[in-house]
Amino acid sequence: MPQPATRRTVLATGAGALALGCVGCGADSGAATAPLPPTAPASPPSPAAEGTGETSPAAREAAPAGRPLARTEDIPEGGGKVFEDRKIVVTQPEKGRFRAFSAVCTHQGCTVSQVTDGTILCPCHSSRFRITDGSVAAGPASRPLAEEPVTVRGNSVYLT
Repeated sequence: MPQPATRRTVLATGAGALALGCVGCGADSGAATAPLPPTAPASPPSPAAEGTGETSPAAREAAPAGRPLARTEDIPEGGGKVFEDRKIVVTQPEKGRFRAFSAVCTHQGCTVSQVTDGTILCPCHSSRFRITDGSVAAGPASRPLAEEPVTVRGNSVYLT
């Protein structure tokens, strides 16, 4: 006759199941996965820099220490650069102000190809998005590109 489960047994069994992956969720690939290393909490941007792509000296020092997305001099003023491998487009609408957006067009999911004349161009159906805020400048897309948070540290641009 089996013993009733105690709280300690249930918790221990549940923790073991979590360590092995999702039990009963239908996504079992049969491979064990390694735990992710801990990450440092992100520091909030200064109130003056929030949403502008600009950062205060203190916020620059607290920027992520990982690999930079680009060097500031690689992003032309009044233009931008598409990072196809990362599906990100970084723009510099004004000197020293950097913005980042998803490079996936909201019309049919094509990757945008270039930044020219103040807009980000999708080659599939010629949708254009403004470099200042990712809003639609010309359709057929009807929704803006999703904005991605960006931090400048020294001469480098990081996604945060």
